[in-house]
Amino acid sequence: MKNSSIHTSSAITLLQRQEMLLRMEYEYEKETFRQQTEAMGIGRKVKRGMCWYPLSVGRSYYNSLNQLVVEVERREDKEIEHVFEFGRPVCFFTQDASEKLHYFNFTATVSYVDEDRMVVVLPSVAALTDVENAEHLGVQLYFDETTYRLMFEAISQVIKAKGNRLAELRDIFHGSQKSSSFSFAPTRFPWLNPSQEEAVNKVMHAKDVAVVHGPPGTGKTTTLVEAIYETLHRENQVLVCAQSNMAVDWISEKLVDRGVPVLRIGNPTRVNDKMLSFTYERRFESHPDYPQLWSIRKAIRELHGQSRKGSNRESIRQKINSLKDRATELEIRINEALFSEARVIACTLTGTANRVLMGVKFGTLFIDEAAQALEAACWIAIRKADRVVLAGDHQQLPPTIKCVEAMRGGLDETLMQHIVHNKPETVSLLKMQYRMNEEIMRFSSEWFYKGLLTSAPEVKYRSILDYDTPIVWVNTEGMDYTEEFVGESFGRINRQEGDLCIEQLKAYIEKIGKARLLEERIDFGLISPYKAQVQYLRRKIKQDAFFKPFHSLITINTVDGFQGQERDVILISLVRANEEGQIGFLNDLRRMNVAITRARMKLIILGDAATLTRHPFYKKLYEHIANLQEEY
Repeated sequence: MKNSSIHTSSAITLLQRQEMLLRMEYEYEKETFRQQTEAMGIGRKVKRGMCWYPLSVGRSYYNSLNQLVVEVERREDKEIEHVFEFGRPVCFFTQDASEKLHYFNFTATVSYVDEDRMVVVLPSVAALTDVENAEHLGVQLYFDETTYRLMFEAISQVIKAKGNRLAELRDIFHGSQKSSSFSFAPTRFPWLNPSQEEAVNKVMHAKDVAVVHGPPGTGKTTTLVEAIYETLHRENQVLVCAQSNMAVDWISEKLVDRGVPVLRIGNPTRVNDKMLSFTYERRFESHPDYPQLWSIRKAIRELHGQSRKGSNRESIRQKINSLKDRATELEIRINEALFSEARVIACTLTGTANRVLMGVKFGTLFIDEAAQALEAACWIAIRKADRVVLAGDHQQLPPTIKCVEAMRGGLDETLMQHIVHNKPETVSLLKMQYRMNEEIMRFSSEWFYKGLLTSAPEVKYRSILDYDTPIVWVNTEGMDYTEEFVGESFGRINRQEGDLCIEQLKAYIEKIGKARLLEERIDFGLISPYKAQVQYLRRKIKQDAFFKPFHSLITINTVDGFQGQERDVILISLVRANEEGQIGFLNDLRRMNVAITRARMKLIILGDAATLTRHPFYKKLYEHIANLQEEY
């Protein structure tokens, strides 16, 4: 008994520390938001993608969930990448002649957004009137209290848990309580490779927790889909989550391809018909009882309008209450039908707190991209499950954390990392990769994965040109290139290196030949860790007539923007060039691991070796590439 209380106290101490660090992050983000709202000019907010101004207001209507929504569109600065996404809170404002901003006293929520158009859920008809009548209207992101509130609630519940499954999982993940497994014969999956087969079996055998560790290109999604499919032979329904909407959409799409009935809670970010057909909203609308429910809701709204005019209020109130009861009855019936048809419920981690999942429990929870999620966010979903399967790669992108002290304190150490260190027996490493030429893969394998990765035969020697070196470092040392700091959230820019990057891209396109490039749809990615450099490269490519025929084949983004993606050719502009050997942001080697593993056939790195090779990682990478070039 004494032993189990020791497990518990060490797990609780660790979680209390996470809670304290999360509180620091919350306070920091809230204060930063306040300062930005009060002090930052509208131009800077627009440039950072957190604000659209000026706006034009489109149609308004009630959606299938009976929410009042309005469509808005940005009229200017359309090429700036924005950070609005489904579920984020926003606030509207107007700008007067003296350029002072006046905020409306309500917050709204993004229901759908693409590049230039957004559908926003409003809290009331009065809010709609304000928006429709406003001149010089804008919209900006609002501080997201809800997500933090959910994380604090979850972590507090886990700390207090006693004598239940949540307490057991806490003590297994963080304490020295052993994880247990079922003992039955392994299943053969001839269509998977040996390490994928082993991972699926480990998931099937786990009573408490299993981790699928998927380095770049190793078929993590394929393995996870197989594990979910197998689990559904034993369980009626499972919960599948990820940190971002995009990751949830991706895994949902693969499950639908496999013939699994998925119910997607929360709007997908990429709205196409295939995706929409399994969203909660669309399924709700397609239910045979929906037209009746819609008519009842419309009648309720009309009666509210009559009651405001003041005649016969008591009788109207009785009618409204009776109609509301009928509407609730229908909603419950539709919900029950939707949930009973679905085998997989898919949503983001915070989406598991959605009212439609209230009180629902699951045998198994799958968390994809678990290495990108804050621990507290994972617990929001874990409260609903008996066992947990985490998939991801803690050697790739970590969670985004704004407060440096919280990050140094260990807030970026995820639940997946803790379990990998604390319960190594629950981890399966996927070892065969299907993306890269072996020479591109090898450095990442040796530095991050103990040299355990191998290339599938079909990709091992893949290349575009004969006798081409798969990986090249273009050294800008001694070229008098200079980096400039352009502000906290944009980081640094090195214009000369940007120009050289574009020259390199042109030269490689010329080598391949324009006709072949278009015929074979050979694609390119330009990556820089710094937003300012990304924007510079985008501008230069847009202005250069040479690239006009190839625009659809060239993607330019930050490392974070390239997570989970791949291209035939990747060029990386590292930007840093200074006497002191300062590399700042580039110290996060997990980001660099993502950058150098996006290329299928050719990787070109541009950087000042004198600055970068003072760090052992870049020194080793530079030497690896130099040795390789000698061989070719």
